[in-house]
Amino acid sequence: MGSLKVLALCGSLRQESLNRKLMLQAIALAPKGVDVQQGKICAIPLYSQDQQQMGFPESVETLHRQLMESDAILLVTPEYNYSIPGVLKNAIDWLSRYSPHGFNNKPVAIMGASPGRMGTCRCQYHLRQVMVFLNAWVLNKPEVMLSEAHLAFDEAGNLKEHRLQELVESQMQALKQMIHSE
Repeated sequence: MGSLKVLALCGSLRQESLNRKLMLQAIALAPKGVDVQQGKICAIPLYSQDQQQMGFPESVETLHRQLMESDAILLVTPEYNYSIPGVLKNAIDWLSRYSPHGFNNKPVAIMGASPGRMGTCRCQYHLRQVMVFLNAWVLNKPEVMLSEAHLAFDEAGNLKEHRLQELVESQMQALKQMIHSE
């Protein structure tokens, strides 16, 4: 069997975001045999059924191909106003319009980083609801809800604490095992 393919989507567009740093750490800590590819959501226009009827934008087509070719999905996202950031939800809305769509029956891991104390827990619960509707299989544990994340990374973007590295690594290993159980 070849390498397992995971599509990683970051819910923050900012290049120096805490969640982008967390996503890069997850990629670096992915177990052997897991190839994580970053999907780009920055060029996706706001969803419109009128636009869809004229044809899916190339940015959406590219992401859809990546999603269809992946064995699993990693969502790394901040929490905006107690919920899913608009750019991530918009990308999910576009991707869900395909038939078949790439979320169906696919393992999904969710993690997030926040400078606050709640560590993206409300956003993650909302993403779980969306994934249930899309018939995706969300990894239950371990959960990665990094609170006070502005203190968690060094200047190079690496997690400072070994226990946090182990937590991220553990989630990536659990996602690999979930793919194998399919």
